[in-house]
Amino acid sequence: MTPTHFSFSSAFILGLMGLAFHRTHLLSALLCLEGMMLSLFIALSLWTLQLNSTGYSAAPMLLLAFSACEASAGLALLVATARTHGTDHLQSLNLLQC
Repeated sequence: MTPTHFSFSSAFILGLMGLAFHRTHLLSALLCLEGMMLSLFIALSLWTLQLNSTGYSAAPMLLLAFSACEASAGLALLVATARTHGTDHLQSLNLLQC
């Protein structure tokens, strides 16, 4: 495994571990998701450059567009949660309560 592959896979794993183990605030969960998407974007961009093929060049931009949509939906949920519950703590959210 090359050092670049190791760094991007470790960045993805660190984001996944942060999402799994530090679930106190919704904002920290969203930041971990954004870190994971950023590492995927950079890895996919480098993979496209290594292949020297123009057929795969749209994939990183498509991933970046989905990442931006995910970030905007996450921030909208963060604002809605902060307005209704008064905090962004994940322990205060109850999925069974409407």
